[in-house]
Amino acid sequence: MPSFIIARAPYRVSFFGGGTDYPIWYRDNPGAVLATSIDKYSYILCRWLPSFFEHKYHIVYSEIERPQERDQIKHTAVREALKFLDISDGVEIHHAGDLSARTGMGTSSAFTVALLNALYTLKGTKPNKMTLAIDAIHIEQNMAKENVGSQDQTTSAFGGFNRIDFTGKLVHNIKVTPIKSQRLKELESCLMLFFTGFSRTASQIAKRQIERVAENRSVLMEMYEMVDRGVDILTGSGSLSDFGRLLDESWQLKRSLTNIVSTDYIDYLYTKAIGAGAVGGKLLGAGGGGFLLLFVEPNLQEKVRESMPSLVHVPFKFESSGSQVIFRGGLK
Repeated sequence: MPSFIIARAPYRVSFFGGGTDYPIWYRDNPGAVLATSIDKYSYILCRWLPSFFEHKYHIVYSEIERPQERDQIKHTAVREALKFLDISDGVEIHHAGDLSARTGMGTSSAFTVALLNALYTLKGTKPNKMTLAIDAIHIEQNMAKENVGSQDQTTSAFGGFNRIDFTGKLVHNIKVTPIKSQRLKELESCLMLFFTGFSRTASQIAKRQIERVAENRSVLMEMYEMVDRGVDILTGSGSLSDFGRLLDESWQLKRSLTNIVSTDYIDYLYTKAIGAGAVGGKLLGAGGGGFLLLFVEPNLQEKVRESMPSLVHVPFKFESSGSQVIFRGGLK
């Protein structure tokens, strides 16, 4: 078995259907999202830790942990993934990410997917993409008890620009359908990503949305139907700007789910962007902060950048590889 692994998993941009990927919704209703992975990644370096070290585990992320017992590990995803895979030998785990955590880009799930890929490989197993997605969902939703949906893990594991359908009362039934369209490159050139300067814990905002699923049923059904509309735009011959207008329509619906999805400052930024030429957009993730996605025709992008000089613009491209082991070496 290899003794040293580097794995990565991409972050994601979700366009339509967010909110219908929570199990509490898709157990009884159809759920779907239209989303893509992007060329920004969570990286996990992982190796077996020799027994001559004073500590059994060495875990490096925004903190450094060196516990002796698995149950003493503070990082929830690491602790639960080691339990799930029944790993009791000493391991060293280092994390690095291209974007900050808690910013609406699916960073937490990308971490879990990359970690699982690294740990499976360390044990001598090569998991398929669906295994990575389902196992990451189980760890986050059932073991860690996080208020998360199922789209982030799936997009990070599979990669690519996909329609993802969710159904199932007792087990997750997930169908990943790649979108085949010559217009994806054009769409990519019309998208801009800005960091609002605020990070937030998505679980708390998602918890509020989950609690209001019943009363938001009509809105969630509209958001589900937008997935079909988005696919039709990408595979049709009409104006691609319709995709931007649909993003705006989706954002207005999302803002109605709870009063903490947006803030006065985010509304101000969005209004500034529209005034400078953006067709539409949305705040990525559960809301409250993080990254603002905008649809802007290329000839107006400089004007939009100038309208928000205090925000960091993050260029990105779509990617299609999903989670990968990019290095393996040594023998245990």
